[in-house]
Amino acid sequence: MRKKGFVLLDLDDTILDFQKAEKRAFDEAFSQLGVESTEELLTRYGQINRRCWEMLERGEMRREEILVHRFRLLFEERGLTLSPEETQRRYEDLLCQGHFFVSGAEALLAELHGKYPLYLLSNGNLRTQEGRLRSAGIAPLFEDIFISEVMGYNKPSRAYFDACFAQIPGFDATRAVMVGDSLTSDILGGINAGVKTCWFNPRGMPGREDIRPDHEIRALAELPPLLEKLFA
Repeated sequence: MRKKGFVLLDLDDTILDFQKAEKRAFDEAFSQLGVESTEELLTRYGQINRRCWEMLERGEMRREEILVHRFRLLFEERGLTLSPEETQRRYEDLLCQGHFFVSGAEALLAELHGKYPLYLLSNGNLRTQEGRLRSAGIAPLFEDIFISEVMGYNKPSRAYFDACFAQIPGFDATRAVMVGDSLTSDILGGINAGVKTCWFNPRGMPGREDIRPDHEIRALAELPPLLEKLFA
């Protein structure tokens, strides 16, 4: 018998390791374009990319804009004469292929599936996420999958969560928890939506005074016992 609780899971760097996938796609895309991909270049891209996605979260930039804009900023900064549009196309094509699991994610899903109704909430691009989910074979473990590009809103907006909740039969916000690695997307979104929040923080990153999760875990194995307490 399933327990009465709604478990809302982020995908990138909570279930599937986006950082590994990003590095592989970035390195291969730049190799195809005849440019050596260095750790320093990838790190700088990551910083620019995070800044762009945070602008999306705040509603300051559209999704289709940031995908190319991040490469344009990087190339302008480094004096590279590559096409941002072509780089984005190659990068996305590669990012759709294959997957990497976050440590403990497969065991977590196996333990939770059938015990709680699981829902996946992602800000990622539809094409990319569909490809990675297909590769990982985990879509059937979820009652539903809500990708922001389809929903028409992005985390952390209340509108995104309201749109998701409207599609969950018998949803009860008092019996739900949002689990994710991003304070500005998952945790702030959960707070905005009025559900409990659990920050997955495997690297022990410092928190923020203005975004306080209800719970924090360092390993996914800590989630099942926490859920037992929350939904007792």
